[in-house]
Amino acid sequence: MKTVLAYGDNLTWGFDVETGKRLAYEDRWPTVLEQGLGDVRLIAEGLAGRTTAFDDHTGLPDRNGARILPTLLGTHMPLDAIILMLGNSELRTYVANAVGAANGMKRLIEIVRTYPYDRPYAAPPIVVVAPPRLVATRHPDLGPMFEGRIEESQRLAEHYRRLSNDAGVTYFDAATVATVSPLDGAHLDATNSRALGAELVPVMKQVLSP
Repeated sequence: MKTVLAYGDNLTWGFDVETGKRLAYEDRWPTVLEQGLGDVRLIAEGLAGRTTAFDDHTGLPDRNGARILPTLLGTHMPLDAIILMLGNSELRTYVANAVGAANGMKRLIEIVRTYPYDRPYAAPPIVVVAPPRLVATRHPDLGPMFEGRIEESQRLAEHYRRLSNDAGVTYFDAATVATVSPLDGAHLDATNSRALGAELVPVMKQVLSP
């Protein structure tokens, strides 16, 4: 059985935009992807507020993805592939912009490729997923938090596409199949979460093929 690590933020964790709780297990995109792949174990490592490589001392600890990723690579070794879907969290008005997120994603790719894996294991193939775009919202908290950052969110996909081409990793744009809810402008409802998981199935089958 092959193993895939999905490394992300709220979108991978499965934040339910309608209830403020967590999506049902069957509605989370990693679950749908795992079911579609068949004989593959998918480990969903999502955490609310996680960034690619930035500290936010106004929030909860250990949200810096670059700091936590090495531990997870060792914990879940061996991996047959890793999916990296991060970037929207740093678009908060006080953290970073699209260029910063792309630089953070570049650092995550470097970490995956240079981690000292135990022999005979090696660095797994990487899939970079550009997160769905932010949308306008009247949410009292997230509206001001992402004010003026929708355009930055739209730029993120192109930065990730170019980075993926340069690094020689697989790229997928989640916005081609999923849209965040205007209820808070940043998270997926159950329908869009399931759609993302389903559309990633053929991508991952190709990555995992012998």
